[in-house]
Amino acid sequence: MTATTAPSQATATRPAGSAPPGTNAQQRAKRRRRVVAVAFVLPALLLLGALVVYPVLFSVGRSLFDASGNRFVGGENYTEVFRDPATLKAIRNSTIWIVVAPTVLTGLGLILAVLVEKVRWATAFKLLLFLPMAVSFLAAGITFRLAYEEDPDKGVLNAAAVGVHDAFKGSSSYPSARARDGQGLTKASDGSYATSGTVSPGGTAILGLVGVAPKDVPSQAEPAFPASARQAAGTELRGVVYLDFAPGGGGEQGKVDKTESGLPDMAVEAVRDGKTVAQATTAADGSFSFRDLDPGAYTLRLPPKNFAPPYEGVSWLGPALVTPAIIGAYLWIWTGFAMVLIGAGLASLPRDTLEAARMDGATEWQVFRKITVPLLAPILTVVFVTLVINVMKVFDLVYIIAPGPVQEDATVLATQMWLVSFGGGNNQGLGSALGVLLLLLVIPAMVFNVRRFRRSQS
Repeated sequence: MTATTAPSQATATRPAGSAPPGTNAQQRAKRRRRVVAVAFVLPALLLLGALVVYPVLFSVGRSLFDASGNRFVGGENYTEVFRDPATLKAIRNSTIWIVVAPTVLTGLGLILAVLVEKVRWATAFKLLLFLPMAVSFLAAGITFRLAYEEDPDKGVLNAAAVGVHDAFKGSSSYPSARARDGQGLTKASDGSYATSGTVSPGGTAILGLVGVAPKDVPSQAEPAFPASARQAAGTELRGVVYLDFAPGGGGEQGKVDKTESGLPDMAVEAVRDGKTVAQATTAADGSFSFRDLDPGAYTLRLPPKNFAPPYEGVSWLGPALVTPAIIGAYLWIWTGFAMVLIGAGLASLPRDTLEAARMDGATEWQVFRKITVPLLAPILTVVFVTLVINVMKVFDLVYIIAPGPVQEDATVLATQMWLVSFGGGNNQGLGSALGVLLLLLVIPAMVFNVRRFRRSQS
């Protein structure tokens, strides 16, 4: 009885308002934990404040002053942002980036993630596509700047384009050839050459050209002199196209000398009443002939395809294509990121749902469109928004890949901010306003992503 009543007696004798035993020790332990937590977090907070908070606040303040930083101008810099043509072009280009790059990357990542599941060496394939993420934007920019070179001897893309073009359409054999003045050939506006007079069947035409370097004469070319001596007979019209230049000098202009070379593979047309009635190609000695021509006078024409300049490829870094070209480099870098992230979400999908749909007769396309994509919608949204945030800040690729003359055509908000502030504009007030604008555009996407992550963890 005494043992059971002792605690109640002790409780009854405790002074009113006093803490139970052990409470002070628990409070001291909590305070110690808080102090330790603050001690660990404080360096990170100081670093965050120095590298993020202070620059943001400073930029907001600096954007309210003029270029010198001495005169308060209020919102004048923000008004100038939407009046400057270069800045408006940067906003337009940034919009193109935001619409195109994240959409294409998310689509590519989804397609590749689904296809990789059916590849035997899936891990190696993922590693191969993810490798560009290890390359810095500086190195990637230099690499693609070289790949986009317009000279086919330097730029690999134009080398491939020229190779494909020449394989299907061929190239002119004599782009630098021209007729010597006063030697019976006149040049038309389309680049072709035609005889000043007419030739009839049974006659021979001597067509001399210059401007072809000896090293550019085809190796199969033979001397034109024997061909020039042959005579046409009956309804045949003969001729010879030759290089009116004797190696080592000498010779007579307008006549075929024994050392002068014929020009093979040259297209020749016989024209009558403005219409081409016959076509021929010169032989190794430059000779050509038209047989069974109707009686009458003909003009001989060397069509412009003989003299067309060689195909030089695509001007990837010209004003029209520079932005798509840079976006292409960006896609090369970030496709692996999108694929791996979406692939992780794809691996967590309930397989029984997919198999049940297949057993019910759904095709692979129906499974992909009506089950896989809807189930992946949350991860696709996160990937898309993350890429939007990243695209808004793109700087390195644009600055490195775009040549100086087209820098303004490719500029985005980040590069325009740098150019206005430090790249010659020397107006840090306007540059700060651009920085604040960029921050305001990024914040909604960041908030959306943070809320997404919190909802997924709850």
